[in-house]
Amino acid sequence: MKKLQEREDRFVKQQLLLRRFSDDYETLEDVWDRSTLMTLYRIIRRGVVRRVHGTVASGKEARVYAAEDPQGTPLAVKIYLVSTAAFKRGRMKYLMGDPRFRSVGKKTRKIVYAWTSKEFKNLTLAHRNGVRVPKPIYSTGNVLVMEFVGEDFVSAPTLKELNRSSKTFYRQILSQVRRLYRKAGLVHSDLSEFNIFYYGGKPVLFDFAQAVLRDHPLAEEFLSRDISNITRFYERKGIEVWDREKTISWITGR
Repeated sequence: MKKLQEREDRFVKQQLLLRRFSDDYETLEDVWDRSTLMTLYRIIRRGVVRRVHGTVASGKEARVYAAEDPQGTPLAVKIYLVSTAAFKRGRMKYLMGDPRFRSVGKKTRKIVYAWTSKEFKNLTLAHRNGVRVPKPIYSTGNVLVMEFVGEDFVSAPTLKELNRSSKTFYRQILSQVRRLYRKAGLVHSDLSEFNIFYYGGKPVLFDFAQAVLRDHPLAEEFLSRDISNITRFYERKGIEVWDREKTISWITGR
């Protein structure tokens, strides 16, 4: 009888989580498979997260939810979709050249788990070296918990969403890229106006799963692409920018 009651209690808790965290049926189907649900349940049991609110960002590969810890501090919970096939297209080049992820395998779930772990490790490396990124809190499976960048569970605007541009902010972004490269030994590898927050008057870089170590075989190519994206964005805004080669030289010190 006791074991039956324990099973029933677990089932009820799982259903409560299911109702609390599901925005709609489509979200339920895409995100809240049993494995993800149980992963989040364990995170709550560990006291990392107390409550999860609504979706703040949604993409083909992941969804980000506003959440809070037991003290009420805002958090962001990023959940990578294990059902998507996107991870099998173009992701391995960011993993295979990384000595931290030598044997990932070919199964989608393992690739997703490695991708989540990679973002956590990259954020940790960047944050420890003074780069303005969301502070990583916890990671397991396909779930990443980090600092919430914004106010009252509303995300800070991205560079793309800003109605103004300035040379000062452009230089601040380059300074963060330089610190990321020189201090943390990382290249973002997908930097653009879509993954830079404007918060507290300063840039906060985010989306770090694809970031690679400085000695990755494709690091220079990725850095060049990052700089081209930022340069192109500010050129369209009429801001005076450095040429790409000068910028890369300033960032790398070569």
